[in-house]
Amino acid sequence: MAETNTKNQILSQAGDATGNELPAIRVSNLVKTFGNKFALNRVSFDVKKGEFLTIFGPNGAGKTTLIRILSTISTATSGEITLYGLSPHKHATQIRRQIGVIAHQTFLYDDLTAEENLRFYGRLYSVQGLPAKIEQIITDVGLHLRRRDRVRTFSRGMQQRLSIARAMLHDPALLLLDEPYTGLDQHASEMLSGWLRRLRSANRTTLMVTHDLERGVDLADRIAILTNGKLVFDQKRSQITPDSFRDTYYEFVEKSG
Repeated sequence: MAETNTKNQILSQAGDATGNELPAIRVSNLVKTFGNKFALNRVSFDVKKGEFLTIFGPNGAGKTTLIRILSTISTATSGEITLYGLSPHKHATQIRRQIGVIAHQTFLYDDLTAEENLRFYGRLYSVQGLPAKIEQIITDVGLHLRRRDRVRTFSRGMQQRLSIARAMLHDPALLLLDEPYTGLDQHASEMLSGWLRRLRSANRTTLMVTHDLERGVDLADRIAILTNGKLVFDQKRSQITPDSFRDTYYEFVEKSG
C-alpha cells in the first residue's frame, strides 16, 4: 500500500490555500547556467493535471536540461518548481515515486536481465503484485522472449523498449519524456504512441520534449517552443494546424540561430 498512499498524499496536496487545484507542474523564472552560458533563461509555464504538453526545440535548446531538473536529477541555478505543489528540492524522494522518465539514458543495469531490472525498480517503488505486473508489461513492450537475457545483449531499440516498461511499471502520475522515440523501430514507436494516447485519455499528466514535429503535435493538448533556453511560443493544440505550426517552428528556430 505504500505506493498508493504516497500517490494519494501527493494528489491530495494538489490544491492551494483557497481550495483551487494547483497545476501538476509549475515552473517560474527557471534559470540554469553552465559557467557563463544559459541553458535555461527565465523559463515559466504551468501544466494542468491531465494535460499533455509537448515542448519542441532544436538540439542545444535546453530541453534535456529542463527534463533533468523536473525529474530531480539536476538542480536549477535559480527559479522555482513545484510538482503537484511539492518542491523537488525538499521532496525529491516523494516526487520520484510518482514520476516516470523516458530519456536518452535508459537507467538500466547492463549486467541484469530484463526481468531483474524491472524487479529492482518495482521493489524500489513498492509496486504491489509485482510478478504479475512484470509479466504483463514485459509482454506489452514485446520482450517476453528475451526477459531472462542480460540487457547488455540488447539492441538500442530493445533497451529503449525496456526503459519504457521501467518508466511505466509503478503507474506514475506524471510522465516526463525526453526524445522518447530515439532508437525505436516503427513497431515500438507505434506501441509508444498508442500507450501515450491511452494515458492521455486516462487523465495522466505528460510533458514531452522532442524535435519530432509530427508525433509531438499529434499527441499534445498544448504546444510550446524552446530555443536558446527561452520559451518563445505556447499555445493550445486546438488553435493551430500541423502545417501552420511547422512554419511557426522553423521561423522561431531560424530567428534564434
